[in-house]
Parts: sequence; C-alpha cells; structure tokens
Amino acid sequence: MPTSTSIGSGRRRLLLLAVFVVVGVVGSLQIAVPPGSRSSKPLEAAQVTITPDANAHDVDPVAHVVVKANVGTLTDVRMVNDGDKQVDGVMTPDNKVWKPTVPLGYGRTYTLKVSSRGPNGVDSTRVSSFSTLRPSNQTKVSFTTTSEAALKDGGTYGVGTVVVAHFDEQIADRAAAEKHLTVTTNPAVQGSWFWVDDQNAHWRPEHYYAPGTTVTAEAKIYGISLGNGIFGQEDNRVLFRIGDSHVSVADDATKLVTVFDNGKLVRTMPTSMGMGGTENIAGHTISLWTPPGIYTVLDKGNPVVMDSSTFGLPKNSRLGYRETIKYATKISTDGIYLHELDATVWAQGHTDTSHGCLNLNADNAKWFYGFSVPGDVVEIRNSGGPPVKLEQNGDWTLSWDQWRNGSALK
Repeated sequence: MPTSTSIGSGRRRLLLLAVFVVVGVVGSLQIAVPPGSRSSKPLEAAQVTITPDANAHDVDPVAHVVVKANVGTLTDVRMVNDGDKQVDGVMTPDNKVWKPTVPLGYGRTYTLKVSSRGPNGVDSTRVSSFSTLRPSNQTKVSFTTTSEAALKDGGTYGVGTVVVAHFDEQIADRAAAEKHLTVTTNPAVQGSWFWVDDQNAHWRPEHYYAPGTTVTAEAKIYGISLGNGIFGQEDNRVLFRIGDSHVSVADDATKLVTVFDNGKLVRTMPTSMGMGGTENIAGHTISLWTPPGIYTVLDKGNPVVMDSSTFGLPKNSRLGYRETIKYATKISTDGIYLHELDATVWAQGHTDTSHGCLNLNADNAKWFYGFSVPGDVVEIRNSGGPPVKLEQNGDWTLSWDQWRNGSALK
C-alpha cells in the first residue's frame, strides 16, 4: 500500500504538470506558481485577450492594438517591431488595458510579450505576433491655395481663401478620401469639398470668412485604403488665419475698381480691361475679354515678364507682346493681373484696351500690390464674354448648391 507521503507527492507532480501549458498557433503561455503556495483556492492565471489575433496578416496599421486582462492584471507589456525597436504604449491605471501610443508601420511584423498576474498571484507570460499590410502604392496630400502655393502654417490669408487638398496620385475612391479630409474653423462656418478631378479637392465656406477666423485643414489618411491598392502615406495638417476683409469690385460699366477694407471704401482706381472680341490663331480661339465673376488674389510679382505666347498668341502676331510689367497682382490661373501700365493711362477710366488684364497707373498698381494678400476677393462685373471658369480660379462663381454637388459624399 502506498504511503500518504507518496500519494501527496504524486498529486503535487500532477498539479505542476497541469499548470505548465504550451499554446500552439495562438502563441505561448508560461505560468509560474508562487513558491510555498498553500491556498485552498484553485490556482488561476490571468485571462488576457490580445488584439489582433496571433499570426494575423495584412493588419491595418491604424487598427486598434489592445492587450486586455479580463481576469487578473497586466504586469508588463513589451511590443517590438521586426527590427527589435520598441513600440511605446500606455497602461491604464488599473493595469487592465495596454495600447500603443504611436502608429504602426506598413509591412512590418510586431511581437507582443505580455506578462500578467492572476487573482491569487499566479504569474504568466504570453507571446503573440502579427504583421501589417504592405500597400502596392501610397499617396501624400499637400494643402495649397488655388495658385498651387503651399498654405503656410501660421500664415495670414484673405477672406476668400480656398483650401486645396492635392493628392500626388489619382484617387479611385473619392468618398473614402473625403471622409478623412476635414476643415474646421473658429468661429464655425458651413463649408464643403468640391472635387475638381481625381487628384484635387477644393474646400470653401458658403460665404466669405469673417476677419480673424482660424482655419485648420487636416488629412488623416495614413492607413486608409483609397481604392485601386493605394493607401495614405502620412497624415497632414495646416493651421492659418484669415486677415482683414479686402474686397475689390472692378465694374466695366464705370471702368473703376473700388477697394473695400473691412467694408470701408479706401480707394477708387480707374482701369482699362479686356478690349473684347476674339482672335483666331491656327484654329484656336483666344478670348480678349476680362471674364466676369468672383476671383481671389493668387500671388504677386514685381516685375513679371508677360508673354502672349503663354496663352497661344504668338508675340510676333498682330496683337502679340512680351513685356516686363511692374506691380502685378495675379487673380487667374491663365494670367489675368491687376498691374501697372502707364502706356494706357489715357484709356483708364473710359476705354478697354487690354488683352484681359486690368491696367492701372503706377501709383494705384503699387498701392494695390502692397495692399493685397492671397485669398483677397476681386469681383469683375459687367464685362463681356463668358464668366470665369472654375479652372481659372472661379471657385466662388459657383452657387452654393452647385458647389455642394461637387462633394463625393453628397
């Protein structure tokens, strides 16, 4: 007959065997029983859930990675990538939940080593790995004005500023992209995105901004599928401020440009606009009107070399030219400026003589040049020819309903 001592030893050996467990494809788990434990309660390891599952593949790098102790507590969590670089994380005060605090990378393998303690002191360690997806292509977003100049963080712009989100790849899923593009303002205004093409989305409010408004544009596209295998490469953000309200009205009926600063008339400038009509060059029709509509200031130059061949009119043709012009404030992408031209002072205020620009005398051109910032509003009224097109910098010429219909989320 076995002795009581041998029976007790056998039971203890069975118990120790029972608490050493190897978990196959799910990872590995090791349990340590506290030395000298005499508790009558059953020994219990912590119950830990790790997300994503062990050996998961093509995990979204912005998916939630969470280690959670459903029973017991976490004593330590270490997460490293395949280069053995540690991933920073944070533990809740109750030691129940751990999460990484930095984004994961594309095409990396991550390993989590999780130490935990059960309700009655049983320590255990678990190891689990997963890998993130590897995109076939990636795209960045840059925030610009309609002149394609980058919006400067902390910069000051006019009340008609249009935010352009430019992708460096064509976007197949515009709706997915737009869901991750935001513009927030203080004070709040109603605004919407308008897709000009597969690489450019424009945002503007329904009405001009109030002076002093702060505007924050954000693209949170990292880890986001944008269609056709393209994923966002990185997030982007820019914050800028709206300055004083500068609105100028150029009326071809009076041949005057009236300039308002925060609603107050500050200058009246005689002008000579587009002479009107068209010129046909090799089957291409060139308009000589100043298109009516609402423009914004794009940029400025002093001097600027103006060459009619850039819009299809050879400089040696009947109406061609190449001149160096001072104090030029650009309002259209195809080259309409308010600029100095002393040669037409005789016509300014009563006769249109230009190819489409607004000619001013030297004093007025210099003053307007110094007054203007990108995003200031210039309205052209009562001129002939078709209205300014969106691609010419005519975002504000569209009605609000037309503008909202350009959203991919309408």
